[in-house]
Amino acid sequence: MFSRIKINVFLPCKKNSTRVKNKNKRKFANINFGLLKIKIDQLLKCKFIDKIYLSTDDKKIINFVKKLNNELIIIHHRVDKSLSTNQTSTKDLTKHASSIIKDGHILWTHVTSPLIDNFSYDKIIKTYKKNLKKNYDSLMTVTKFNGFIWNKKEPINYNPKKEKWPKTQNTDYLYEVNSAVFISSREIYKKEQNRIGKKPFFYELSRLEGIDIDELEDFYFAEHIFINKHRYLKRQF
Repeated sequence: MFSRIKINVFLPCKKNSTRVKNKNKRKFANINFGLLKIKIDQLLKCKFIDKIYLSTDDKKIINFVKKLNNELIIIHHRVDKSLSTNQTSTKDLTKHASSIIKDGHILWTHVTSPLIDNFSYDKIIKTYKKNLKKNYDSLMTVTKFNGFIWNKKEPINYNPKKEKWPKTQNTDYLYEVNSAVFISSREIYKKEQNRIGKKPFFYELSRLEGIDIDELEDFYFAEHIFINKHRYLKRQF
């Protein structure tokens, strides 16, 4: 049995988005308030989540979530406009998260990761609890990839002096933080001013499940995968 650890979700959801207009509330897969509704539904189905703290400056989002009338959801209306601009830093939001969530452990997630569902959240939380006993202090989801990866001057995951073009499977794996989930204790938020601690566990997601909607192309691609997820994702939903 897993020890009882209080898990509170921090779900930031600002009104304006630059690259995808009204990203958080526009229709997605023919669902009104698509990404937001999908994420709320997923989180409410989780077995190991205690509260969902929705932080937003958008009155339409607030009104939509209020109509759900679910006691697990705590709505925080951001009156501080500095928390909802393009210049708002992750550090600012980290401070904000720990100011509205007073105890337990914080699972930070986004509506822009529609393909990570309640089953995955529960598995991730179980993994986090298990690895706290192995000297990991936090968890973040990543996507593993390899191939020919360069900076502006040279390869960074293979040595061209040994072999100019090795087989892709012989190049080193790298890990992209896909921003689907971060978990750590509130104490780490306060002490480190970060979503993760000094020794995070890397929880690997597939490339499809780890899709993060940042650009318009991501939106349409994720929408297609979501509609056809039975065809593309191994686990049966």
